Amino acid sequence: MDEKNQSKAMLCGLGAVLLWSTVATAFKLALQHLTPLQLLSIASVTSLLVLLIAVFRKHRWSDVCRYWKKAPWRFVLLGMLNPFLYYVILFQAYDLLPAQQAQPLNYTWALVLSLLAVPLLGQALQRSDIVALILGYCGVLVISTRGDLFGLAFDSGLGVALALASTVLWALYWILNAKNETPSEISLLLCFLNGTPLVLLATWWFDGIPDSTEGLLSAVYVGVFEMGITFLLWMNALKLATHVSRVSNLIFLSPFLSLILIHTILGEEIVSATYIGLVLIVFAVAFQQYAAHKTQRAARNTRN
Repeated sequence: MDEKNQSKAMLCGLGAVLLWSTVATAFKLALQHLTPLQLLSIASVTSLLVLLIAVFRKHRWSDVCRYWKKAPWRFVLLGMLNPFLYYVILFQAYDLLPAQQAQPLNYTWALVLSLLAVPLLGQALQRSDIVALILGYCGVLVISTRGDLFGLAFDSGLGVALALASTVLWALYWILNAKNETPSEISLLLCFLNGTPLVLLATWWFDGIPDSTEGLLSAVYVGVFEMGITFLLWMNALKLATHVSRVSNLIFLSPFLSLILIHTILGEEIVSATYIGLVLIVFAVAFQQYAAHKTQRAARNTRN
C-alpha cells in the first residue's frame, strides 16, 4: 500500500512540476496583450472557480465559514499577499524582464524564507543557510547581468528589483501560513475570496477591464495551472508520499524544463549566463534543503 501511495504521489508531483514549468511562458504570452493587473484579474477569477469546485467536492460551506470565523483578519492579510500583491509584482517583473531572467530569480524565494524565518519565527540562521544564500545570490547576479558581473548592466533594474521583491512576499505568505491549522485547500480558497475583489477593484481603477479576447486563453491557463489545480496536485502528492523528499526533489526539474519552453515557444535565445546562474540557484536551494534534512534527522536520532 505504501509503494502504491508513493507511486501516486510521484505521478501527482511530476504532473505539478510539468504544469508549473509551462506558466512562465504563459505569463509572457498573456502579457503581450494584457497589463499585469488585467492578467491577474482573469487568472484570479479563474482560480477562484477552480478552488470552489475543488473545496466543495470534500467540504461544506459551513466548514469554510467555520474556519473563516476563527481568524478572519489572518485571511484578509493572506489574501492581500496572495493573490493580490505577490502576483501584481511578479507579473510586472515578467513584463519588464525576459522570461529566462524573471523565472530563475523568482525561484530564490526558498532562500528568502530562511532569512525571514529568523526574525519572524525565531529560527537561527545556520552556516548552511549562509552558504546557500551566497551561492543563490551569486546566481541572481549572473542571470541579472547576463554574466557581466563588473559592468552591472541590467536589462531592467526595476524588473530585477520587482522579481526579488516578489520572493519576499511569497516567503512571507508561507511564514504566515506556518501556524495555520486550516486545511490547505480551504485556506487557499479563503485567500482568493479575500484577495480577488482587491484585484478586480485595482484593475478597474488603474487599467480598466480588458476589452479584447487576445491573451484571454493564456490568462485562464495561468489561473488554472499556476494558481489552482497545480497547487492542489502538489499538496496531494505531499500527503500521499511515504518518502516526501523524493517528491519534493522533483521541483528542481521545473526551472530547467521552463527554459526549454521559453526557448521553444517564446523564441528567447537562452544565454549561457542564465544556465550558470540557474545551476547556482538550484544547487543553493538543494544544498539548503539537504542540510536542513540532515539536521532534522540528527535531532531525531539524538532524541531516540
